[in-house]
Order: sequence, then C-alpha cells, then structure tokens
Amino acid sequence: MSYVPQNYDEWEHCITVKCGIPLTADYVAQRIVALEDGRDFHTEKFIARWGAAHHARTLQWFREAQSRLAGAMSH
Repeated sequence: MSYVPQNYDEWEHCITVKCGIPLTADYVAQRIVALEDGRDFHTEKFIARWGAAHHARTLQWFREAQSRLAGAMSH
C-alpha cells in the first residue's frame, strides 16, 4: 500500500524527508514546467498512475512551494 499525501505539509515531508529531495527554486520551477506540460512523458505517466485530481493537487503544492521560497528570499 502506498502513501499518498493529502495536504501541503504531508507532501513537503514526502519530498524532502522520505525522498531526500531539497525544494530548491530551480527544482520547483522545473517540476512546475513539466507538470504543466500535458505532453511531457513523465507527466503523462504521473496522471495515468495517480489521476488528474492528484496531478492538480501536486502542481498546486509545487506552486505553493515556489511562493514560499519567493517569500523566504524576500526577507
């Protein structure tokens, strides 16, 4: 059984702790571009595996991460 995050905090924990991927501005921007491209091979596979609703949530979480990173940089 796989764990699917239900909110931003759970998602961020999965990315940064479980997967060990730092949420850098470059990484987040690259993921947003890929997730916004419905023709991207990995995006197609993501949607096929997890569904359109989870894709939309994940894209929103990346956008939130981008917003938080921008806010942190402006302080």
